[in-house]
Amino acid sequence: MNEAETRAELIDPALKSAKWGVVDGSRISREFHITQGRLQGAGKRSEKDIADYVLTYRGKMLAVVEAKRRDLPDTEGVAQAKKYAGKLHVRYTYSTNGDGIYQIDMDTGEEGYVTHYPSPDELWDMTYAEQNEWRNRFADVPFEDKGGTWQARYYQGIAIDKTLEAIINGEQRILLTLATGTGKTFIAFQLAWKLFKSRWTLGRDAGRRPRILFLADRNILADQAYNSFSAFPEDALVRIAPDVIRKQGRVPKNGSVFFTIFQTFMSGRDADGNPAPSFGEYPPDFFDFIVIDECHRGGANDESNWRGILDYFSPAVQLGLTATPKRDSNADTYAYFGEPVYIYSLREGINDGFLTPFKVKQIATTLDDYIYTPDDNVIEGEIEGEIEAGDTFSEPDFNKVIEIKEREAYRVKLFMEAIDQNQKALVFCATQDHALAVRDLINQIKTSKDPNYCVRVTANDGALGEQHLRTFQDNEKTIPTILTTSQKLSTGVDARNIRNIILMRPVNSMIEFKQIVGRGTRLFEGKDYFTVYDFVKAYEHFNDPEWDGEPAEPPEPVEPRGGGGGKPVGGMAVAKAVVKQSKAKSSKSNWPTVKNAPFNT
Repeated sequence: MNEAETRAELIDPALKSAKWGVVDGSRISREFHITQGRLQGAGKRSEKDIADYVLTYRGKMLAVVEAKRRDLPDTEGVAQAKKYAGKLHVRYTYSTNGDGIYQIDMDTGEEGYVTHYPSPDELWDMTYAEQNEWRNRFADVPFEDKGGTWQARYYQGIAIDKTLEAIINGEQRILLTLATGTGKTFIAFQLAWKLFKSRWTLGRDAGRRPRILFLADRNILADQAYNSFSAFPEDALVRIAPDVIRKQGRVPKNGSVFFTIFQTFMSGRDADGNPAPSFGEYPPDFFDFIVIDECHRGGANDESNWRGILDYFSPAVQLGLTATPKRDSNADTYAYFGEPVYIYSLREGINDGFLTPFKVKQIATTLDDYIYTPDDNVIEGEIEGEIEAGDTFSEPDFNKVIEIKEREAYRVKLFMEAIDQNQKALVFCATQDHALAVRDLINQIKTSKDPNYCVRVTANDGALGEQHLRTFQDNEKTIPTILTTSQKLSTGVDARNIRNIILMRPVNSMIEFKQIVGRGTRLFEGKDYFTVYDFVKAYEHFNDPEWDGEPAEPPEPVEPRGGGGGKPVGGMAVAKAVVKQSKAKSSKSNWPTVKNAPFNT
């Protein structure tokens, strides 16, 4: 009897006898695809993790059953059963050949033979020894699947369950750490859906619908979330924006799910026209549940004014969402929320096939450092403090303290020759002025005839920049193809078809580095990997023990032209250097220009 026959003739009847697939709310998922398999190129993937059976009851995965053909030992599948149960965070798992049934309790480590499979209610009670009314109420609300088109990935289901369990246990501060591109907004939506439908509130009396706040630090994040919550009744959703407050003369209070940004809540005026944060118009216990998106960026920081918002609404259960594991630079976030109830890393996302792998190309030029000599003449501006022969300017100084236009033009030429110019790209620059210059350099040498091929998206670009970003995010549109930016696009760009990320400024923070790499990790048809073009030695972050996602291949260096080092060995051409200021200051009005800085083009 082969495995298929063993399942059909022995295992399936045994599960049916235990009322699986018979009791309302119970389901047997056969050939359950846990992962998609890591992308390997040419449209191929590595082997998927597929469980023979997953037993689900009341919307929760409760057990894995690993089947082997009848002539193999009944414990032959134990290793796989444990692997899959660990992956799915289920407590019980089984190995069987159709005759013997071997049970493992992943929590206690107990294992041994049982005579039959437990029924759905028995397995529920085995998993949850302590019954809870709210667990039952949450379980009675199925995920919103938009007619079957919206399915939760396994780790998203775990994150939702872990958060709901924390709420059930009375925890007030909850943290989820999931890599960029893994669907944190989907998780927030499903949590809000269950709370809304079950009528959970701080009072735990089911007397009304909860009031839920989604709090971000950028309008694009709040807008993306608002649009993702469209399954809610229209009158339940409220976008809190300055124009709405001005029009109504007060903050909106009628609704169930509210969306805003910290900056809107920090702005406002009292009756006498004096500055007064608008969040103070709500009672402290107005919101039952608050989701803080990208919470590592200031909301939980003790020194941030935004922390006042969270302190004011302290009665609410607060859920922090972040893509960054604990570091010294975001330790305050973890101190405020506590340890994450669930972590899903970049490495896991790539290996499971839910995120796109990446390659790195390190690019060095002969003017990665610049040493001032008396031959280099100041031709524009004034310098505060004397520049002396031998003064060295390194990567962090370029485009902030010193500017050499030919150097930037050469770097642009290098990556424009290396990329497919029809593929979407993000270029991270040192400042908004630098992003402007790089935009122009790209458009000067592009092969496209479209004037909007490359655009800048920074804070200074306002509504026009936001419109360019929305168009860039539309996968059906090819223009604009390249965006230049400084800080603005390191987060909040949900564009699935980004193929190239170009780093033209140092990235000193591991948190920011992960966020930037995360811009390219989203899946898109025909996208087997994306490439990071690294002019600033950011690849050194891969040596950090906190980094959890290696490139698909080792970094590929591009040899320096003209020999290497700060000054080229031969074939020098004259370039002009704009020394913007002494390293202590950088007022553009005082940028001086230095000429005769040697540079090999």
